[in-house]
Amino acid sequence: MARRVKFCYTPVHGSWLNMAEIEISALVRQCLKRRLPDKEALRRETKAWETERYRLGASVHWRFTTSDARTKLQTLYPAEKQ
Repeated sequence: MARRVKFCYTPVHGSWLNMAEIEISALVRQCLKRRLPDKEALRRETKAWETERYRLGASVHWRFTTSDARTKLQTLYPAEKQ
């Protein structure tokens, strides 16, 4: 079994993680913040939410710029040498 498991280490401070958390939060607020009777209803509702989200072209608008990162996260994003 251990040979079939592949570990992928990803940074815990990456912007992709923040975007995933934003999408999950939107799913919960817009779709899952109520009781659903069974797994099939959950699948149907999440699929309908996903389809509508894609149709609308919903996306995360990232506003945290590189210069913001260099100011707030100096240890992770050191200033470029001139």
